[in-house]
Order: sequence, then C-alpha cells, then structure tokens
Amino acid sequence: MSGIARMRSTVLDCADPQRLGRFYAELVGWEVTGDEDDWVVVSDGGRFPRLAFQKVDDYRPPAWPGAEMPQQFHLDVTVDDLEKAEAQVLAIGATKHEFQPSEEGDFRVFLDPEGHPFCLCIAEDG
Repeated sequence: MSGIARMRSTVLDCADPQRLGRFYAELVGWEVTGDEDDWVVVSDGGRFPRLAFQKVDDYRPPAWPGAEMPQQFHLDVTVDDLEKAEAQVLAIGATKHEFQPSEEGDFRVFLDPEGHPFCLCIAEDG
C-alpha cells in the first residue's frame, strides 16, 4: 500500500535534548547521529525513520494518566525479557510509573528522564 508520505521522525519536546537523546539511543540500541544545542537525532544508522529531541523553554512533562497535562502520545518498545529490561531502563535513568494498567502483565509503563511515558511490551509470537 502506498501512502501520501513516508515516516521521517518522531520528535519529543524536552528540556535537555542531549540527555534524552542518549537515553533513547541506549534504550533502542541506536546511535546519536545529530547533536546540536537544541536538537538531537537518534537513528539506527539509516537516514529515516528516526527519533528526535527538541529543546523547549519552560518544558513541562506530561502528567499521565491525568488530563491536565496529557501525554499526547507515548512510545511502545518490544522486549524479550520484561524483568531484565526493567532493570536496564531503571539503570539508564527511567522511572517506573506507579500506575500500571496492564491486566495481563504484558507491558509496563515507565517515564523517561524528562517525564514522557513509554511502555516496555513483551514480544508477541508471530
């Protein structure tokens, strides 16, 4: 199926693009491929798709699951071993969120160093 456009970047607002770029590079095993004062890019070495981090003055993190400062979006990443991955993301600066909505235990919610929620999801078969 052909679409109108091709995926280029997912951009997260933040106070410290370098810190958040390094966090996500380690989380997904990519590298920092662009680093400016107010803009950092992380990719798998290809040109696109990529994650980018944009400095915003007076950045305020989302307050998930509340609606006053909604998350607006979040990233889901797949892991093979949820326990091991949890320990690893905590070691690189994530925080486990107190609210864990998974009824089956197939994902866990964390906050990155700037407060954006993301989920570690157990790999699905097939």
